[in-house]
Amino acid sequence: MTVTVGHDSTKTRRTLTAGGASVDYYSITAAQEAGLGDFARLPAALKVVLENMLRFEDGKTVSVDDIRAFAEWGANGGQNPREIAYRPARVLMQDFTGVPAVVDLAAMRDGIIGLGGNAQQINPLAPVDLVIDHSVMIDEFGNPRAFQMNVDREYERNMERYTFLKWGQNAFNNFRVVPPGTGICHQVNLEYLSQTVWTDKDQHGKEVAYPDTLVGTDSHTTMVNGLAVLGWGVGGIEAEAAMLGQPVSMLIPEVVGFKLTGTMVEGTTATDLVLKVVQLLRKHGVVSKFVEFYGDGLDRLPLADRATIANMAPEYGATCGFFPIDNETLRYLRNTGRDEARIALVEAYAKANGMWRGSDYAPIYTSTLELDMGTIVPAISGPKRPQDFVALTDSKTGFAHEMAATFKRPLGKEVAVAGEDYTMSSGKVVIASITSCTNTSNPYVMIGAGLVARKARALGLNRKPWVKTSLAPGSQVVSEYLEAAGLQEDLDAIGFNLVGYGCTTCIGNSGPLQAEISAAITEGDLVATAVLSGNRNFEGRISPDVRANYLASPPLVVAYALAGDMNIDLTTEPLGSGSNGQPVYLKDIWPTNAEISELVESTVTRAAFQKKYADVFKGDEKWQAVKTPDSETYDWPATSTYIQNPPYFRGMSKTPGVISDIKGARVLALLGDMITTDHISPAGSFKETTPAGKYLVDRQVAPREFNSYGARRGNHEVMMRGTFANIRIKNEMLDGVEGGYTKGPDGVQTSIFDAAMAYKDAGVPLVIFGGIEYGAGSSRDWAAKGTALLGVKAVIAESFERIHRSNLVGMGVIPFEFTNGDTRKSLALTGDEVISIDGLAGDLKPLSSVPCHITYADGKTKTIQIKCRIDTAIEKEYVEHGGVLHYVLRDLAKTA
Repeated sequence: MTVTVGHDSTKTRRTLTAGGASVDYYSITAAQEAGLGDFARLPAALKVVLENMLRFEDGKTVSVDDIRAFAEWGANGGQNPREIAYRPARVLMQDFTGVPAVVDLAAMRDGIIGLGGNAQQINPLAPVDLVIDHSVMIDEFGNPRAFQMNVDREYERNMERYTFLKWGQNAFNNFRVVPPGTGICHQVNLEYLSQTVWTDKDQHGKEVAYPDTLVGTDSHTTMVNGLAVLGWGVGGIEAEAAMLGQPVSMLIPEVVGFKLTGTMVEGTTATDLVLKVVQLLRKHGVVSKFVEFYGDGLDRLPLADRATIANMAPEYGATCGFFPIDNETLRYLRNTGRDEARIALVEAYAKANGMWRGSDYAPIYTSTLELDMGTIVPAISGPKRPQDFVALTDSKTGFAHEMAATFKRPLGKEVAVAGEDYTMSSGKVVIASITSCTNTSNPYVMIGAGLVARKARALGLNRKPWVKTSLAPGSQVVSEYLEAAGLQEDLDAIGFNLVGYGCTTCIGNSGPLQAEISAAITEGDLVATAVLSGNRNFEGRISPDVRANYLASPPLVVAYALAGDMNIDLTTEPLGSGSNGQPVYLKDIWPTNAEISELVESTVTRAAFQKKYADVFKGDEKWQAVKTPDSETYDWPATSTYIQNPPYFRGMSKTPGVISDIKGARVLALLGDMITTDHISPAGSFKETTPAGKYLVDRQVAPREFNSYGARRGNHEVMMRGTFANIRIKNEMLDGVEGGYTKGPDGVQTSIFDAAMAYKDAGVPLVIFGGIEYGAGSSRDWAAKGTALLGVKAVIAESFERIHRSNLVGMGVIPFEFTNGDTRKSLALTGDEVISIDGLAGDLKPLSSVPCHITYADGKTKTIQIKCRIDTAIEKEYVEHGGVLHYVLRDLAKTA
């Protein structure tokens, strides 16, 4: 790989010797000595971005004034929202978001040939790693054959997708695929792919060192910030642009400093800490901001705990949660098998370029907040949002409150389960899953869970028979140390058998419940619960049978599997009776910190990481047996229900269009606050009665073979039909109706897809109204792609989450925000209105206010001002072209 650098007009390039080798680097100290400003007290996270400006300064995309702006940021108390062009070193993908990205690249190869170019013009210019981790589903659980049976089903379901990805691996340069069964992309990134300081030869053949940076097509890309690698999630659309050489257009961010002090107390975990951090930062308000952690508490915070906190940046709303390089960074790099020369370079580079966190580290921050880790208590979070913090002592009363206030159902109703000697009732835990990148990367909580299982087993406790238990580690190293400690046997004994290496329950791949349990839940309209060690618990996400979802540490997941009910106070009531008939309490099976640390020290070894990552791209026999065509362009199988050539570039002209005013638009959906990308983007399972299900049935696909929306993201026909089809979404145009429904042109209730197609046939544009934090959650590009393909021209909301706003722009859909205190409620919108938006044609300025004319059903009219969230000049160009990929394609075609 060759890194193209700028012309360095300010002469900041220097040479550094480390690990017995000399490398060049771009010196922030030299920039300061050159009179460009005072950069000494910038936060380390911002210095990473500043170094990017120094390295790519070319007088065009990056100017000397861009560099000076960082000094102005410090002088202005941590604020200077200047637009800059940032180039990450690499791109990370998982397969749910990666498949549609590779579909787009394949379609772009077809498109550029149509514009007179050649296929090889479409190749990633930055290194891309795609980890297949989102496709394994928990069909089988609680027995020794679960792992192999789930793997077999995974290949049966996904062979079309895997064949396509393997074609992409062979067809594209700078594109590697980590096969199924290896681990979760964020954990593989943390444990193996990341280097903290990256090196490459420049266009002149000289070796250059620079900070390891990336963007990823999963919002939890942020996890790697725990290793001082600056990275965040973007939509697949943005990622594709980045890998094709387009800089990420961004504003110099504000940086919130989060000071950690004190020491974690006995009985608390990193999960408890991060749930409190999420609550505090959501309250503080950090959307579109960097968060950097500092303070002497970091001296007592292992990197695994840092990664847990960094992972959940999307849950607290930040772009990233960054931890500077220090001695713990070096210890982790060494323990996970990184090369000693690289570790020496990381230390030398960080100290030479002012990115080292020493005892005197005291940067300027935009704002700060502080947390004494000694105040952390055991906790869970739920039942619908990650920021809904509940101290474990309040969990029982908290659930009773949610039943009355949120679910509006009584407690105590019991329903018989056919063929079983137990009943179902609201609050019963039907899923207990140790899963997701957040926690399975952390050996302290994983060893802790194993010890809880060991002590419970010794006392004769077992999971309740209605609980579906699963263990889905984030990497094979986890199994290595659990087996070395003898803990896997204990986990197996109470039902936490290995079900696969991948992201499972956290993304809705929990698999079906026992049919009789599902039937009882439906019959009684019960609020069944799930407890998972994940990061996402949005409604409708985990399982269609489960309404209340709680995030918890892996040891608490085991405890809830033993108790089987949210209507139990785990801190005071017994989990069950032991083999001697005596009650067993949580305190009886909870390990001490010393017990956990002793096992971590003896089993989590450098040798284990080196062994499991020795041949990470090879895959098992199943992967090696996947056959794929050898061709520059993809031969789209007409009968495939997984991979279809998308319509974005068909009939595309060589010149862009213009942004037009929106006239006579109708409302497709009227939505409330915190509408997440889970609500918008197709996710999880779906039934044959849905538009997507009917599409597949019409093509002779049996419901058992539907797989999930995520697995079918390479087929736009399925995804269009699943957009806004979440079973828990509430369109306020319809009274009390849940699911993907709206009013069609005739005013009659119908599916959102059918209504959109009817309006499209009639040539009527569509708009969507939303509330606060529209588009929160995962970085799902299909939340924007689906919106665009349904014919939506504008989304008008009170505020947007960062990634989704960018994705909408990247698909040519214009985001707008209400101003002057207006909301959908204050305007008394019902969805029957006709909407027109002026001021878009001609010289539209980024972030300008434009008039929106509302014509009500009774003929009355009102004009309001709305803020156009096309934030930058380049974003305006994207919309003019019809989207960022169209912009890139036309730009490449010019050089054909």
